[in-house]
Parts: sequence; C-alpha cells; structure tokens
Amino acid sequence: MKVCILGLGQVGLPTASYVKERGLEVIGYDINGDAIERARKQGVRSYGEWKDVAECDIYIVCVSTSMNRGKPDLSAIYDALAKVAERLTDMTLVSVESTIPVGTCREAFGNILGNRGLLVHVPHRYWEGDTKNYGVRQRRVIGGVNHKSILAGLSFYSDVLDVPLHKVPSIETAEMCKITENAYRFLQIAFAEELRMICEELGLEFDEVRNACNTKWNIEIVEARKGIGGHCLPKDTRYFSLLSRASVIPAAAIEADRRYKSWLVAGKGRL
Repeated sequence: MKVCILGLGQVGLPTASYVKERGLEVIGYDINGDAIERARKQGVRSYGEWKDVAECDIYIVCVSTSMNRGKPDLSAIYDALAKVAERLTDMTLVSVESTIPVGTCREAFGNILGNRGLLVHVPHRYWEGDTKNYGVRQRRVIGGVNHKSILAGLSFYSDVLDVPLHKVPSIETAEMCKITENAYRFLQIAFAEELRMICEELGLEFDEVRNACNTKWNIEIVEARKGIGGHCLPKDTRYFSLLSRASVIPAAAIEADRRYKSWLVAGKGRL
C-alpha cells in the first residue's frame, strides 16, 4: 500500500511521519521547498514536482485553506484534487483532512474527480501543543460521498492506521463538524475576553469571577490571554459565519476579540 500526502505543513508532515511509522510506503508532495526539506530530514521521501510522484493507492490532502477578499480560498484544495484526478482509478481512496466549507467535497467529487474513485473527509484535530494526546492518532469523524467510500475510509483509518473514528451519515456532516468545532472554540474564548474587560471595568478580579462560575457543574469559562491568534480559529469562524444568514453570533465574537486586543494594546488590562 502506497500513500501520498499532499501538503507537508503543520498537519501534513506529522501525518506522513505517522503513516510511515505504521509501515506503509509514504510519498510527500508540496510546492514549498522548505517544507520538502523538513520532510526529507524526517525520512519522508518528498517532491516538489507532481510528475516525480509515483502513482499511489491512497492520497491524503492536507493543504492549507484561507480567506481571500472575504471569501474562502480553496484554490490549494482544488489544485491538489486536480493533480490526484490525473492518477485516479475506481479503487483509489482520496481523503481530505483540510478544513473546508460545507459542500466542497461533493462538488469536487463531481467537477474535479469526475465522480470517480473513493472520497472521504476526515478532518484533522491535530494540536502541536500536545501531540501525545491530540496528535494524528485521536478520535475523529469520517464522512464519505457514498457507501463504498465510507467502507474504504474506515478500513484504512481504523484497521491500518489505528485511528478511532466516529462515522457520520454524510460527508457534509463531517465538513460542518470541523468548522463548528473551531467556531465554538472561538466563541468560548471571545466570551472570556469580553467578561474580563467587563470585570476590570467594574473593579472585579476576572479570575475570581471565572473560578467562582466554574464551580457550577455545567459551566467552564476558559482563560482570557493575549487575544485569539493562529490561523485556524479565525479562518474557520469566518467560514462558519458565511454558511447562512442565520449566523449572527460569530460576527459579534470576532468584534469582541478585536476590541479585546485593542484594549490590551491600550494598556487597560491588568496582565
């Protein structure tokens, strides 16, 4: 069994290393020279030219997604899948682990893959802050475009990679799950940030209020630190907010985080 990992960044490289540890032949692909060099240093055979990548049985897409002019930028996903389509057979398993808007996989399955192959979405939950507990091998969700895809995905991830899975009824459910997880986390942090600003305006100690609230069995207010950073949480919260006109809370959370950061810069917060 030969596996190709497309995208050797924060998620792709650990995935490639883990798959290699499971005894499978792994080939890495990335357009970034530094990423290729890092992968090679970790023993992952990697290339920057698609023509140099041999045909594989399984393709795992771990490329980054972003925002461009207020809309999701999925160009890296589409480019990766277009490359995979060149090598596709009816039995080729393609797994998208990147975070994507709802509907992306099914659209790509028809328009890019030509309704060929087996396509699943197994969004990553990788956290480099604790790779032992939250690395490649942790409980994840899986959805597929059809029954055959689900069976192939379950066989590969559960039986071969030993990754525990929660199967969902559709690939759209899996897409929605990952965006929701990150948007929910963003909202939790933004609420804590707003609470901290209010507490200090009232002359109260935020930590004392937070600790007191958290004694209730169904309350768990998180810490308020330096504002919400990184790539995933802000991007995915915006993905969530664009799904429907019914979405109003994420926009308020984004504004709360912006105000909190300005509040810290102005020196009003007691660190």
